[in-house]
Amino acid sequence: MLRYSIALLGAFVIVGPVLALEPFPSGFHTQEINTNGTTLHVRIGGQGPAVVMLHGFGDTGDMWAPAAAALMSRHMVVAPDLRGMGLSGHPDTGYTKKNQAVDIAGVMDALRIEKADLVTHDIGNMVGYALAAQYPARITKWVVIDAPLPGIANWEEVKQSPLLWHFNFRGPDEERLVAGRERIYLDRFYDELSADPKKIDEATRQHYAALYARPHAMHDAFEQFGAFNQDAIDNKALLAQGGKLSMPVLALGAEKSFGTAEAATLRFVATNVTMGIVPGSGHWIMDENPGVTTALIIDFLSK
Repeated sequence: MLRYSIALLGAFVIVGPVLALEPFPSGFHTQEINTNGTTLHVRIGGQGPAVVMLHGFGDTGDMWAPAAAALMSRHMVVAPDLRGMGLSGHPDTGYTKKNQAVDIAGVMDALRIEKADLVTHDIGNMVGYALAAQYPARITKWVVIDAPLPGIANWEEVKQSPLLWHFNFRGPDEERLVAGRERIYLDRFYDELSADPKKIDEATRQHYAALYARPHAMHDAFEQFGAFNQDAIDNKALLAQGGKLSMPVLALGAEKSFGTAEAATLRFVATNVTMGIVPGSGHWIMDENPGVTTALIIDFLSK
């Protein structure tokens, strides 16, 4: 379990064109939204109550296409690329999750969304907690998927695992080592953190590798991890100041990854937690079992 509780890690990169994954439905459009000193690339579509979907490291908002297609008939779906990732802006600073939560609140403001359901994965979980803790009245439900939270529960134990060497793998020389070898670096995460590496197909690997090979992208990806120590401090302070979250939370752990530990972690920060398991999947839930993952999300948000 510890091996996979770490799975918020990944990274992807290869020089070349960005290959298309499963596209978002034709009813979606993209918008560049200025927020909190940067610009986020945001996919928007559908009608009804808003759902904000936040990706993790090694993915972009593109990961949510299958779920977005299923949600759009009943929800307005908003799927941004996080700061420094995908097609969003690449500022030099601001990679604490508390600050990135302000980015997302700004996206909601720009789209005139007062309240939204929240669906998050991996590092998106960390931004999601900071968002829900700072703006609890704006988050109605939260689906949180397969990653721990800095400073919460057994975080100190988790981050000491040898499998998490990449948490401190950053700096000019490290970037030189990875430059031009991004695909090799990223395959390590796909292969070791999946239940079946073949479920992450070649098109997916090339798509994200190309995105993470863009100028400054790997540097900023490393900055996501570099902020973890401050994130842990911030999360403890947010919990102490605001107490546990009261909105309904669905904590989904992948069967071959975080499993039941996801709900155990979320119960440290939320009072109304339902546990769910994505069967037959490692960390990369939207690649390994998108159908069941989407069904679990829809069932929870519809209640």
